[in-house]
Order: sequence, then C-alpha cells, then structure tokens
Amino acid sequence: MFVIVGWLVVLGCVFGVFIAHGGNISVVLHALPFELITIGGATLGAFLANNQMKVVKATMKGLGACFKGSKYTKARYMDLMALMFDILQKARKEGLMAIENDVENPHESAIFKKYPTVGHDHHVVEFITDYLRMMVSGNLNAHEIESLMDSEIETHHHEEHAAVAAIQRIAGGLPAFGIVAAVLGVVNTMGSVGQPPAVLGGMIGSALVGTFLGILLAYAFAEPLGGLLEQKVEEAGKELQCIKTTLLASMQGYNPSTAIEFGRKVLYSTERPTFSELEAFVKKK
Repeated sequence: MFVIVGWLVVLGCVFGVFIAHGGNISVVLHALPFELITIGGATLGAFLANNQMKVVKATMKGLGACFKGSKYTKARYMDLMALMFDILQKARKEGLMAIENDVENPHESAIFKKYPTVGHDHHVVEFITDYLRMMVSGNLNAHEIESLMDSEIETHHHEEHAAVAAIQRIAGGLPAFGIVAAVLGVVNTMGSVGQPPAVLGGMIGSALVGTFLGILLAYAFAEPLGGLLEQKVEEAGKELQCIKTTLLASMQGYNPSTAIEFGRKVLYSTERPTFSELEAFVKKK
C-alpha cells in the first residue's frame, strides 16, 4: 500500500511542479510511450541476460511481496515461540524420543496444527524439525549444531539477497538506458536538422525525456523496491535466528520458559512481545 502511495507522491510532485512552472506536458506524454519501450525493453533484456532463471523467479516473487504487508508480526512470533515452548516442554517431561513423531510427521502433529500461522510455513517447519531431529539423535553437541544452523542461515541469506542484488543492478542500469534512449533521440533530431526551430525544439525535448525517465525510474521506482525487498529478507532471517537461539538455549540445559525468552530477545523491538504478553499467551494456549 505504501509503495503505491510513495509512487503517487513522486509522480504528483515531479509532474505537478513541472506543469505549475509552465512546462508543456504534451511533449513528455508524446515521447513517453516510445522512451518507455526503449528503456523498459533494454532493461528487461539485460535483466534476463544477467540472471539465472532461479534468480529471475525469486525476483518476481520478491517484487510481488513488496506490495503486501509484512507477515512477520507480533502475533506470528508469539505463535512461533508458543510452538517452540510446547515441543520443548513435551521433550523435557517425556524425553526427547516423545517428540519423534512430531518431528517426522509435523503436518500430522497436534502441536504444529495448534499453530497454523507457522505450522503451515514449510520453510520454518523444515528448519525446526531438522534440528530437533539432530537433538533427538544425540550425535551432535550444541556447538556443532550451532555451526550447521549458521551455515544454513547464511545460505538462506545469500539466496534471498540474489533477488535484491538483481533489482539493485536494474536500478543502476536504468539511468544508462535512459541516456541510450536520449542519444537515439538526438540522432533522430540531427537527421532532421533542416526542420524549423520549433520542430527541432520539440524533437530535442522528446529526446531528453529518455534521460529524465531513466533517472526517475531508477531512483523513484527500482531503488526503493530493492531497499524494501532487502528489509523483508532481513525479517525472514530474524525468524530463523529466533528459532536457532531458542533451540540452542534448550540444548544448553535451560528450561522451555527460559529458552523462549532467549529467542524473544533476538526479535526486533517493533515486533517483540513483552515478557508478560508472551507468558500469558503461552499459558492460554
């Protein structure tokens, strides 16, 4: 929602001031379709040539996510930590082998079903169950599991940042493609040098629209989308860090209530529930 609002503010201020100062908007509108096709087509072609198909798909998915609200809310994190509490509490009371069925069949587990917000998130469930399975097997100590977790989180971070980097490269290339469109406009103008000054002036103005559009699209549209997607990637990584911290605290001997407190402290302050809120929620569940 705010992406659209931001873009409307940009367009309103840029073109509104141009018209208020007596600018001839018809020159811009006349050149706009041709310049957009030139710049947009060149950008799309360069984007496809520069990225593997998996990065292209991830970028399209990421761009779609930019127009949706964040799913990483306080309610989601409370569900996540209540889920972790239930699993660790069951393991503490009945032994690690008691959670084996929950780990092997999470979609049939009563614990995971109780928290559908995170229980239906394949990536989160897989991350939790993979390391619980290692804890059940007892073959790895806390330091070895922490190292594996760090490696997986880093890999996830790099994968998600591939889309961010792709958008940032687009933003970096748009001004140059705007110059390309402008140069072509100038070439076209030079081929009509015998025309009256009024006609030549219009053609030169149309050519400069290319440079204007390249810069505007780069810094008002593409660059903000890259920054927003990067923030969403960081949010996704924070959830995995919360799970990691909670499980490691449990492996080090802390009781479930203390372990989820370790995980709570990892979260950003804007989404982090208070100690009392989390305690009340866990007891209610």
